[in-house]
Amino acid sequence: MDLRRDLRRDLRRLSFSLAAICVSLVVTSPLAAAEPKAVVELFTSQGCSSCPPADKLLGSLAHDPSVIALSLPVDYWDYLGWKDTLALHGHALRQRAYSVARGDRAVYTPQAVVNGVVHALGSDKGAIEKAIAVSRNGAKPLSVAVSIKLQGDKVVVDVPAGAIEGAGAEVWLCPVTGRIQVAVGRGENSGKALTYYNVVRRWVKLGTWSGKAERFSLTLNELSNANLPLKDIDRLVVMVQDGSADKPGLMVGAATVALKDAPAL
Repeated sequence: MDLRRDLRRDLRRLSFSLAAICVSLVVTSPLAAAEPKAVVELFTSQGCSSCPPADKLLGSLAHDPSVIALSLPVDYWDYLGWKDTLALHGHALRQRAYSVARGDRAVYTPQAVVNGVVHALGSDKGAIEKAIAVSRNGAKPLSVAVSIKLQGDKVVVDVPAGAIEGAGAEVWLCPVTGRIQVAVGRGENSGKALTYYNVVRRWVKLGTWSGKAERFSLTLNELSNANLPLKDIDRLVVMVQDGSADKPGLMVGAATVALKDAPAL
């Protein structure tokens, strides 16, 4: 009888210990899988003398697991004497479209657009943090738990069913290069070696989302082209955004997946 009683007591102690270990693991797990609270798009230029501090700050923001931080180089300062080697004209169009959608017509570099609805000086960390808070005060950005994963040579994006305002949202996939250093030969930053983080290299429209569950897929080879070999793509970012390309609105969902070692987004 004593032996059975002692055995039951030891089993209870073992159960309590295992439960405590499980609780400890839950409490101490890092926030590596944290849901994003903000998408920060930095409109920057190699020809802008005010931009290097903002580029450095974006590199810092990129290590926050709750922020998807992206560099969107623009081309409208190229006339100053240096053609931005990473700029996409579509980035300038996107920045102007944001200003029209907000109604303030504010277009400048370095400019950070947060969750598609609030802008701030890209070199001011406090202003960006405030913009993140303001963007979350009214509407609910990033409320749709979009996911992205790799299955062999395919990229699979799932957008769950959910409520949506307006006509619908667009689903975009962006190949990203984690870190690029550029030696600027002319213009306002002549002689400087500048580092850019999480540079968006392409925009691939996967489709639209109207509130019902959707799945999109494409091969990795479809993301590369003559100007962007697959070896230069470190990470993929998917964004689900209200409105359209010419009138972008609230960022309702976003997710990222690494193709290889790269700075965290």
